[in-house]
Amino acid sequence: MAEVETFLFTSESVNEGHPDKLCDQISDAVLDACLAEDPDSKVACETCTKTNMVMVFGEITTKANVDYEKIVRDTCRGIGFVSNDVGLDADHCKVLVNIEQQSPDIAQGVHGHFTKRPEEIGAGDQGHMFGYATDETPEFMPLSHVLATKLGARLTEVRKNATCPWLRPDGKTQVTVEYHNDNGAMVPIRVHTVLISTQHDETVTNDEIAADLKEHVIKPVIPEQYLDENTIFHLNPSGRFVIGGPHGDAGLTGRKIIIDTYGGWGAHGGGAFSGKDPTKVDRSGAYVARQAAKSIVASGIARRCIVQVSYAIGVPEPLSVFVDTYGTGKIPDKEILEIVKENFDFRPGMIIINLDLKWEKPSA
Repeated sequence: MAEVETFLFTSESVNEGHPDKLCDQISDAVLDACLAEDPDSKVACETCTKTNMVMVFGEITTKANVDYEKIVRDTCRGIGFVSNDVGLDADHCKVLVNIEQQSPDIAQGVHGHFTKRPEEIGAGDQGHMFGYATDETPEFMPLSHVLATKLGARLTEVRKNATCPWLRPDGKTQVTVEYHNDNGAMVPIRVHTVLISTQHDETVTNDEIAADLKEHVIKPVIPEQYLDENTIFHLNPSGRFVIGGPHGDAGLTGRKIIIDTYGGWGAHGGGAFSGKDPTKVDRSGAYVARQAAKSIVASGIARRCIVQVSYAIGVPEPLSVFVDTYGTGKIPDKEILEIVKENFDFRPGMIIINLDLKWEKPSA
């Protein structure tokens, strides 16, 4: 019997305390605050951070009364940045705000200053977005990406519930999976390498870090079937990681877009999600493309699929829709594309309705 040919693929994730991911969360917290009071808010919020400083900036048009400084401090505190010792002091750091209104040129072209019907709302910008799905996990996501993401979430969990009290907010995970290409479908064989670099306090030893990570983070996340005696573990390979968060590195919204999607699988159009209301197709277009790709795989029409959609600013209808099933489709991709076009409405206003992306303000 011929030996199965395999290859290695790696995906990375970061914790909520990573400087870039901190910025993503602040930008989304600002968006949430705007939408909570004014569901028609138009938001494009960016955040950057470095030692003892957080700045929010961008274009926002809203009727909401938003306390930007409070949002910044509350978000940082909730993540665990409560002192300079851990990388940022939420209550005493410098907070800078530079927010302007959305350009009237963009507003007129996209939503006609709120006079257009949903089906007439144009894309908030030009660009191309991708959705990807694979049958290798119940989530229809790549296994390497799922495991890297879950390891990061578990790190946060055991930090906040004090299972590993030596943990600090910043950290990264990385998982390398050995795959077999089964005529275009990706079949995971085993986990080849697990890499975790996590911020910690000064008192814990490297041996304690490694033991706790294996017992409380890796074992609960990675199924035994994927681990064997040859699996490699790199646990805080740099030796020490005490200085972290914005003290250790600058952060910026939108620098972790691959982590936010498919861990390097499929493709990415380049636009960030965080801090953007759903008229921004960087976010909503990627959502509906993922829904289409996932529906194709979940229905059994294909084992693996990528969907691309592209837009012109101010134009409702997409410029193009593309489907590729990597040779795994039970019917030709051309026919699958027609099924997608018949069942998914890619116009921005209709995406908002069909995916329920508009925040409904609770009744009094």
